[in-house]
Amino acid sequence: MPKLYEYLGITVFFFAGEHLPVHVHGRHGSSETKAEIITANGKIVEIRLCRVINRRPLSGNVRKHFLELVNAKSQDILKKWSDVFVLNKVVHPEIITRRIK
Repeated sequence: MPKLYEYLGITVFFFAGEHLPVHVHGRHGSSETKAEIITANGKIVEIRLCRVINRRPLSGNVRKHFLELVNAKSQDILKKWSDVFVLNKVVHPEIITRRIK
């Protein structure tokens, strides 16, 4: 389970052996939401939040902060997806201590 970021108490990660579309999971306590990054012609066209089976979804400010992070780091997430699942590289988590605006 490659961890990408820690942001305001939210752990953002990929599961091993993930599937398309490119997406990350955000977990805070026992709640979890998935953010899919939809691309067309090499450009990000949408970020879609989805429920994770058997998990309560992120809510309130936690959900808002997760979406902020994914929006701000979407290009980096795409690169890390390629690094992990195509190039078999190890990625190191980034700890972000200040709010992204």
